[in-house]
Amino acid sequence: MGARRPFFVMGVIRVATPQLQKERQLQREVARLVEGAFPDVEVLALELTGKDRFCVFVDHPAGVDHALCTRVTDVLRPYLDEYTIEVSSPGLDRPLRTKEHFDRAVGRTVRIKTETGRTRGEVVSADERVVRIQNAAVVERPPLDVSYDEIVRANIVDEGIKGS
Repeated sequence: MGARRPFFVMGVIRVATPQLQKERQLQREVARLVEGAFPDVEVLALELTGKDRFCVFVDHPAGVDHALCTRVTDVLRPYLDEYTIEVSSPGLDRPLRTKEHFDRAVGRTVRIKTETGRTRGEVVSADERVVRIQNAAVVERPPLDVSYDEIVRANIVDEGIKGS
């Protein structure tokens, strides 16, 4: 027998779980439908909260009230045959999805879940490809760059009122 050939791994292939793929597809569909019907409404996130249930987090420049949630639910009526739908305001743990969301969160603590793990830290910056996070527990390390494509879910962490 001859020498074995070397085995090299050139990169990591990430395979999204079927539930994650379904959640992302639903988010795209729902965002297109809702934002098309209400141009001032932004779909911040969609979370599958069960096999036949999802929650849509929406935002509006004038705020989110019960009437807006009702109007959004009416637009999502075609999904009611298959899903129970909740429509919610972003709340204190505001979901983050886009560069603009992370731009507004610079200096704030966020929690990010990726397909390979979780991290928590302060948003240092956000560019077109990545958000840069400084982990407060490990400040001697350089900031971590997280690609938007890797992010499964991200939220601002409500740290309460400081100084009280």
